[in-house]
Amino acid sequence: MILTEHAVTDYRNIAAASFCPSPALTVICGKNGQGKTNLLESIWLLSGARSFRGGKDLQLVRKERPYAVVESSFADGESANHCRIVIGGEQAEAAGVRAGRSASLNGVDLGRAANLAGKFFAVVFAPVHLDLVKGSPEGRRRFVDAALCQLYPGYLAVYRRYLRALAQKNALLKDARRFEGLDDLLDSFDSALAAAGGEMIARRAGYLQPLFALASESYDSLAAGSERCDFAYEPSAADGAELLAKIRAARAADLRAGFCTVGPHREDIAITIAGEDARAFGSQGQQRSAALALKLAEARMIRTIAGSEPVMLLDDVLSELDATRRDFLLSRIEGRQVLLTSCDAAAFHKTTGEIYEMSAGVLRRA
Repeated sequence: MILTEHAVTDYRNIAAASFCPSPALTVICGKNGQGKTNLLESIWLLSGARSFRGGKDLQLVRKERPYAVVESSFADGESANHCRIVIGGEQAEAAGVRAGRSASLNGVDLGRAANLAGKFFAVVFAPVHLDLVKGSPEGRRRFVDAALCQLYPGYLAVYRRYLRALAQKNALLKDARRFEGLDDLLDSFDSALAAAGGEMIARRAGYLQPLFALASESYDSLAAGSERCDFAYEPSAADGAELLAKIRAARAADLRAGFCTVGPHREDIAITIAGEDARAFGSQGQQRSAALALKLAEARMIRTIAGSEPVMLLDDVLSELDATRRDFLLSRIEGRQVLLTSCDAAAFHKTTGEIYEMSAGVLRRA
């Protein structure tokens, strides 16, 4: 997978920017707050996923502009594609633009930009991902679900079905006394949660088993075999039938809590280093090594499943790593297209790749 051209208009703080990335390394330099991450984020949207920084689509549109546009060309082997994403802002309707993100591919309207899933593959690695190990279970679930939505377009539909049923059930649980026929309503939501949740569990388990083997292998190389890092998926149930039974068994607890306490939205990944809980007992270096191993394993899984090398998006992550981990990362991403941001342009003056500078939302070749 190679990104050949990329342009944005009225995207966050960027009025207009366009460039042709190197097929190997492209460095985007500049001080903090100038728009480097915004540009990288716009590339990530080509995967069909939401921003890796969170937030709403409205926040992607430059202030006082009705909409933003992301337009790109990318190639996968002999297949060339042109993609256009339009992001509607607060004044989108007046400008004749749909709300949210919509996309077209090679001139064909895809509707929601999420339908781009499976067309463009990328792995994004930002400082927030270094907290995968010590951070909350929500962050680890987001890591898994983002990868699955990119690799398996059908997973996104299941994921949305689950979240919709979860939101409806939680709304009911918060104000349960107002509703007649409460048990029947809860039964209906429980069935929907178990059906979608069972599919999520199966897909997560099938993806994570080989991912964890690759991650442990990467960690072993980084640690030179001095200690072992193991990863384990902690599913809420074995399948949909068991999940339904557990959800029903937790009804009294759900009513007391005012929210659904069982399901894929509560799952986690257990990470141990030398047999100890990495979150509680791992050093910062060990935790970062484990996070690095997970992200590198994600890239290898994309190559295995999709048959395409993902574009690597490194958002100022090199400055957060020590020399050993930085060199290890760079050695493992050779042979892939890499776009990275950095505050230090001097560190890349001898590179054979392309160097650009970003200042106040303006992109220039260095």
